[in-house]
Amino acid sequence: MGNTCDKSIEFFGVIQRLYTLFSRSVNRWDIMRQHVKGLTLKPLCTTRWESRVDSVKPIKLYLPDVREALLEVEATDKDTLIQSEAKSLAVNMVSDFEFLVALVIWYEVLSTVNVLSKKLQSEDMVLDVAIQEVNKLIEFFKEYREVGLAKAIDEAKIVASKMGVDPVFPQRRIIRKKKQFDDTSTEPEVLFSPEEDFKVNYFLYIVDQALASIERRFEQYQQYEKLFGFLFPKRLRQLEESLLKSHCHALEDALKYEGKADIDGDELFQELKLFERFLPSRIISPIDALQNLKEGGVTVASAERSFSKLKLLKSYLRSTMSQDRLNGLAMISIESDMLENMNYESLIEDFASKNARRNARFT
Repeated sequence: MGNTCDKSIEFFGVIQRLYTLFSRSVNRWDIMRQHVKGLTLKPLCTTRWESRVDSVKPIKLYLPDVREALLEVEATDKDTLIQSEAKSLAVNMVSDFEFLVALVIWYEVLSTVNVLSKKLQSEDMVLDVAIQEVNKLIEFFKEYREVGLAKAIDEAKIVASKMGVDPVFPQRRIIRKKKQFDDTSTEPEVLFSPEEDFKVNYFLYIVDQALASIERRFEQYQQYEKLFGFLFPKRLRQLEESLLKSHCHALEDALKYEGKADIDGDELFQELKLFERFLPSRIISPIDALQNLKEGGVTVASAERSFSKLKLLKSYLRSTMSQDRLNGLAMISIESDMLENMNYESLIEDFASKNARRNARFT
């Protein structure tokens, strides 16, 4: 989002330079901590853009203190290169009104996106709710595109007054396009004021980039919802059988590769109907549904264990053992743990008492 805009690259370059300057020396880090209390500078995250708010936040909240720390480093450090770097950051970068406005804008954009990212990573997030959250963020950025710059300028002016910074956008040197000898164009070159240039080439650019990125994610969630949404417990309970079957066959087609499918639509339909029948009504989250299936689901382990025991029993008595005796021995072998806790004497007495001849034999 920010790598394709020169001004945003320069902005995050300043953020990283601030962290590098203080973090590479214990003495300079102590100076920073003496001035900036409560938060510490952090390096830029190279993988997730929304996580860069952690690097922007301490500078946005404690910018005057960060500048004081830079000025102290300039005055006390013995390395002339460090002195020059600290002075450059304190005077030419951090004290620039354009930087103050950009700081407010980036903090608002990144913190808003970061909040959504954390919500989407929650285990309790349902797909249709995720789509609603992304849609809310799209509406936020559409509104922010219209009024965000004015609010950012007003907030930056408050910070500028505290720091003694002139609250105006600096006038940059105009670089005119060199005309070639065969260029016959007569259209006048469009020139913007510093504030208009910041709005067109910086503010609107990054907001439009954010909007485009979020809208792509919104379309992806809609596609996921269309393909997998019927598997969520809430939707599963509401679907009619004909519609559920069509969703199962659509998923089968979507998962086909080279004419082979990972699932069978008809079998999935039957399993989902059975699963929905025994699923408690309190469960609406897919994670909870999977946990419930894991705890109380159907298993074939018991049947496999029974066949294993029967194979052992029939290996040496298969020609003389009746069916009833085989079933009894198999049950004893399978439930051996339960059998160990039984009282044999009471069982024998109960068995013998039911027949007088047996009673005489066991007494």
